[in-house]
Parts: sequence; structure tokens; C-alpha cells
Amino acid sequence: MKISYKSNKLEKSLTVPKEISKSYGIMAKKVNQRMKELSAASSLAVMKTIPAANCHELHADREGSLAVDISGNWRIIFEPDQNPVLAKEDGGLDWNLVTQIKIIEVTDYH
Repeated sequence: MKISYKSNKLEKSLTVPKEISKSYGIMAKKVNQRMKELSAASSLAVMKTIPAANCHELHADREGSLAVDISGNWRIIFEPDQNPVLAKEDGGLDWNLVTQIKIIEVTDYH
């Protein structure tokens, strides 16, 4: 999957091994694992097949965003980065067609 980032700082914290450790401490290994899984996935549908990632759509004030679990309450938040966003006939997101995402943040939103 093609991945872009909200900021250069965020990109560095998720792609440079030394920065991953510095930014995420004990969660660094899991952050690195999720990033590798996202990069290797041919589409977002592949992420649904990884139970530990728990890839899911968000609701309420985060409508249109998705997340993968890192640990406990921590998530990598991202959005489809395709224009237009690819929807099924029923209006839902077509996970099979999403091949580009933009990472927005890593946070504990609970």
C-alpha cells in the first residue's frame, strides 16, 4: 500500500528506526510491525485479515478515518488517500479498492 503522512515529523517518527524507539518507547516494536504490515498490504482489505491489527473504521468526530491497534488504547489513525474515496453501492468504504492511505496520527483516543 502507498502511504503518505500528515507531516514530515510524523513520517520520520514512523519510518526511521531510531526515531520509532525514541517516539514510542516500549510500543516501538509493535509500531514498526504495524507499519510493515500496512506497507506490505496490497489493499486495506488485507489488514482486516490480521486479527492483532484490528483494522476498523472510526465514528462520531473521527468519521471517515480508520485505525489499527498498537496496544491497549493506542492506535495508528489514517484515512484513505484516494480521490474520490472508493465506496460500495451501499455507501460503505470498499476496502478492496483502497491502496493509498494518509497517516494522520498515533494516539490514545479513548
